[in-house]
Amino acid sequence: MPHSTHIIIRSDDIDSNGHVRGSQYLSYAVHARWSALAEAGLSVKKLAAAGFGPVELDVSIKYRRELMLGDEIDVETRFEYPSPKIVKVVQSTIRRSDGTVAAEVTSLTGLMNLTERKLVDNAAAVWRRFLREPSIVDLPLTEQR
Repeated sequence: MPHSTHIIIRSDDIDSNGHVRGSQYLSYAVHARWSALAEAGLSVKKLAAAGFGPVELDVSIKYRRELMLGDEIDVETRFEYPSPKIVKVVQSTIRRSDGTVAAEVTSLTGLMNLTERKLVDNAAAVWRRFLREPSIVDLPLTEQR
């Protein structure tokens, strides 16, 4: 089940055409991703102290409908684990008033070992060590074999 983050469109999110500027959709996605991780119990300080840091490898956005000042949206975030080193984050920005999908953001992320400067071999296993509620980011409570 996707994690949902509620956001109200503010005046500084708007471009000269009166709708949300393109880069702001990415900011909404990043905010929602971190909100999900925080709700799952992530301590960024503990993660960094252990020598790990998340890295974004690729991001794409599909704009579907415009959003305007005052619109209320929910950013629905799903985490997928297509390979041991990669976490795929799929997000839909949905306007609350009518359920319209305004944008879809897909990110491929990894978890870097900050000492070795390379991706960890099993991102899901490392994430699980730092989360109180891994199911919030679509991780099973225990490692699947």
